[in-house]
Amino acid sequence: MFDFSGTLLRVESIAHWLDAGLAATGARLSGDAFAHTVERLTHHGALPGGPAPREVPARLERLWEERDLDAERHRAAYTGLIHASGVTDPELTDALYERHKTPEAWHPYPDTARTLAELSRAGVSVAVVSNIAWDLRPVFRVHGLDQWIDVFALSFEVGAQKPDPAIFRYACRELGLDPAETLMVGDDRRADGGAVALGARVHFVDPLPVDRRPHGLRPVFGLLSDA
Repeated sequence: MFDFSGTLLRVESIAHWLDAGLAATGARLSGDAFAHTVERLTHHGALPGGPAPREVPARLERLWEERDLDAERHRAAYTGLIHASGVTDPELTDALYERHKTPEAWHPYPDTARTLAELSRAGVSVAVVSNIAWDLRPVFRVHGLDQWIDVFALSFEVGAQKPDPAIFRYACRELGLDPAETLMVGDDRRADGGAVALGARVHFVDPLPVDRRPHGLRPVFGLLSDA
């Protein structure tokens, strides 16, 4: 079982995200204004899949905790964080939110395709277990990764968010495996570590930029051979 964001793929930088949003709307920001906006968007964690918020406004706290259960709450939480960052133009806000759901906003880690392909050739079933409020299958399809995924366990479809054991239980059931037969690979010790409650083993990776983590998934093979 693999997490999505920060494990198999990583979202683009906040600067690239903002630049794409500006390009989509025809808006412009001066150099200083652009840098300041990037800083504020980073501070508030406004990019889904990007750095976590350093603070969440009180009015958004509940939405933030429940954001991955459905599309409405997810959009409300993140557009709220975008607004808190000082971006108040509705057209730019919508463009930024929609951008993060596009395949172009996501970059596979250098060893993602090779790892998934080798697991498939070895007869190892693979599930993607993600806290997410939109269908990420098109992202995998565009990047040529969907062919190696047997199960998608997505929080908005399952109705449970990691670390709730229910989402891992769903993935295991769909894989036809006992949790003790599985390995969960993720970057979040709290969320992905929830698989331990069912008896699954867990391995953590660092959610580094793609050019700084060329071989982060390779240890998986050693862990499987030790099983």
